[in-house]
Amino acid sequence: MAQFLFEIFCEEIPARMQERAEGDLKRLMSERLKEAGLNWDSLEAFSGPRRLGLVIEGLPHKTADVREERKGPRTDAPEKALEGFMRGAGIDSLDQCKIEEGKKGSFYIAVIEKPGRETAAVIAEAVPEIIKSFPWPKSMKFGEGDRAQRWVRPLRSLICLLDGQVIDTEVFGITSGKITDGHRVHGSGPFEVSDFADYEAKLRANGVILRRDERKQLVLEGARRVCEEAGLELIEDQGLLEEVTGLVERPAPILGDMDPDFLDLPPEVIALTMKTHQKYFAVRDPKSGKLTSKFVVLANQDAPDGGKAIAAGNARVLSARLSDARHFWDLDRKTGLEAMASELSKVTFHEKLGTVAQKVDRVAKLARELAPVVGADADMAEKAARLAKADLVSQMVYEFPELQGAMGRYYALDAGLDPQIADAIKDHYKPQGPSDDVPTAPVSAAVALADKLDTLVGFWAIDEKPTGSKDPFALRRAALGVIRILLDSEVRLPLAEPILLQGRQAMAAILRLARTQIESKLVLMDELKDESVIKQLFVESGKATGLLQAQSLSETPPQEWELQRASDLLAFFADRLKVHLKDEGVKYDVIDAVFALGDDDLVRVTKKARALQAFMNSDDGQALLQGYRRAANILAAEEKKGFDLASARAEAVEGSDVDNEAALMIAIAKTAGAAEERALIAAIEGADEVASVALCKEDFEGAMSALSQLREPVDAFFEAVVVNDKDDMVRRNRLLLLSRIRAAADQVADFSRLEG
Repeated sequence: MAQFLFEIFCEEIPARMQERAEGDLKRLMSERLKEAGLNWDSLEAFSGPRRLGLVIEGLPHKTADVREERKGPRTDAPEKALEGFMRGAGIDSLDQCKIEEGKKGSFYIAVIEKPGRETAAVIAEAVPEIIKSFPWPKSMKFGEGDRAQRWVRPLRSLICLLDGQVIDTEVFGITSGKITDGHRVHGSGPFEVSDFADYEAKLRANGVILRRDERKQLVLEGARRVCEEAGLELIEDQGLLEEVTGLVERPAPILGDMDPDFLDLPPEVIALTMKTHQKYFAVRDPKSGKLTSKFVVLANQDAPDGGKAIAAGNARVLSARLSDARHFWDLDRKTGLEAMASELSKVTFHEKLGTVAQKVDRVAKLARELAPVVGADADMAEKAARLAKADLVSQMVYEFPELQGAMGRYYALDAGLDPQIADAIKDHYKPQGPSDDVPTAPVSAAVALADKLDTLVGFWAIDEKPTGSKDPFALRRAALGVIRILLDSEVRLPLAEPILLQGRQAMAAILRLARTQIESKLVLMDELKDESVIKQLFVESGKATGLLQAQSLSETPPQEWELQRASDLLAFFADRLKVHLKDEGVKYDVIDAVFALGDDDLVRVTKKARALQAFMNSDDGQALLQGYRRAANILAAEEKKGFDLASARAEAVEGSDVDNEAALMIAIAKTAGAAEERALIAAIEGADEVASVALCKEDFEGAMSALSQLREPVDAFFEAVVVNDKDDMVRRNRLLLLSRIRAAADQVADFSRLEG
């Protein structure tokens, strides 16, 4: 077995591309080798600022010989058919075939034997193909003529060794060899290598740490060390750590010091300036937790003066950057949030949904409606919503988009607004991921819910829904955000009504926008061709405006299209809730069974789903599900034969002076001959009453416990009683009893949707 060492040596590869490039190289090389029939023991890729490569252990020296038998036509087939068979099989004569007898005659069988190829030849062909087709996110073109190349940065050399022997190949005019180079400063110049161990050892001796994980650990440990020596604490940032690891071959952390006058800027601005523009780590005082004037920069060499000159130079550059930030900060505070908010009418949210100002108006109205539900002051919630997006037009957020919300909070506090409003401006974007905190303050929760619900309803209104892996407007994240806010704060909010109301606002805005475009001749009449389309648009716009002016759904009942869109969006929430509860062990079918009852209070749905899942995990739950299915299947079969459940119920309770359910059970009991049948009737009556009371109290565990009492009576009934009795009345009543089993379970959840 052989070792294959491959290195592409080039100018500096952007740090953000290196890790992905490792995976792409592994994938592409693996595909080529597998196509040739080669296997191996291990494959490891590596990358750094100036190199990308891999090492494969356990490669065979050649591919296996291949013997293939290909069945051809009958021996008495026409000559043209025989010629076509020989061409396809790659043989010159039928003498190279054997003849096999079959039921339909004698057939030619071509025996094709292909000798194995040398592994070196396979690799020599694969390398140019891989390099020329490499999927860099961005690449550059270099050279002219035969040496013209398109690669992320100019190539300098290739190492291509199989068991120490050079595999001759060429790409972009560069011939493979066994020579590479080390560190620009600490290296001693180009050197030859014989295998991977020699390669890695010589790189280390020439100032290069090859493995990405080792460099990352050295960066982190070194940065922590220089901070600890100064009595400070590193502010760790995983994304920055990954990027810095790709910038250095020989990590050398240095503690720098900036002008402390800049500490009056918001700490987020300082830290982001360091990270985004300079790739520095911020540092804090472990006692106070506040940002300090220190920073950590990663040099790519051991400086002779201990890094003093490097630190000073980086401090000067950082000061220039922070001076720009201070300028933006001063300008924004002078402008103020109210003035910024007035500029949102010039910013398009979406071409079909209008401007950000129009979205803000919808969100503010909804936030006021939601405020009592979450325990917030309605005026504060509306005020916060109207200012929540204002910082989007600030100079600071233009420079640092990541600071949206955070800067709005600072500007709100600077203007003397209530801290609850300021916090809501910052937190209304949350949660932005599964690990992000959920806004729990009432005003923040009201604005966050309103913003996310408006986004979801708006994009549903223009039919821009997530499809497959595509979700350009982060609607899945928005739905999960709503779910997490409601569940974490136990906010009891039936979603259908705000979805319907916000849907009316969105649709009215959409149609008014289209109407305005027509009136202002942004959409030309002759482009639409059909005047009836224009007339209908004006009619629908007027209808939507009327719906918007209605103060409640009771004043103007929902239209069919509104109900359908709301149902579709609620189903989307159900799907997201499945994802959210998956880690708790709540299965998808359980969520479906609970949602099928039409409940849109996610807190109640979740509590019931958890209780139902626990019940289905028990023997009682599984046994009852089997009994339910048996009852449902018998009823379904009889209904296909003409049994009408509604008519049977009416016939059974005819003339009774008590309520239908009680009368039904009395009628069923009259024909109950078997003890098991009577026992089931009594069990259903008892369980039904207990479960109903428990459900009203939202005691879902109690409701499941009541259902568990049906297990033995149901099993005993099916064991001892024949449902399809010869007596029509007995048969009818037993079928009605089965319907009561089904109804008792279905008041908790739709058991027909449970998979078991």
